[in-house]
Amino acid sequence: MAGLDASAEPALRVQISREGHVPVVTLSGELDLTSVEEVRSIVAAALDGEPDRIVFDTSALRFMDSSGIALLLWAAERVPNVELRDPSLIVQRLIELTGLGATLRVLE
Repeated sequence: MAGLDASAEPALRVQISREGHVPVVTLSGELDLTSVEEVRSIVAAALDGEPDRIVFDTSALRFMDSSGIALLLWAAERVPNVELRDPSLIVQRLIELTGLGATLRVLE
């Protein structure tokens, strides 16, 4: 059963870095209902210093469903400026379809 292969790549990778006081959350793989709570707890920890901006690098996301959009909106409720750096095509399309371009600033 290929789904149980322990050597397989994880469905989602999350990396937190900082540019000055700004947390940068780099996401790669698939952000969906199965991974969003883990990401939310990681992002919550990154927001402990109450920054006025957070950056999500979504360039390596291959898939994102509505739970990913909900995560970004959750972050936007806690931080005045949420930026999406170099969003993948799927993320760009979701932002366009949902009309969230004014809430989630896209940096290319």
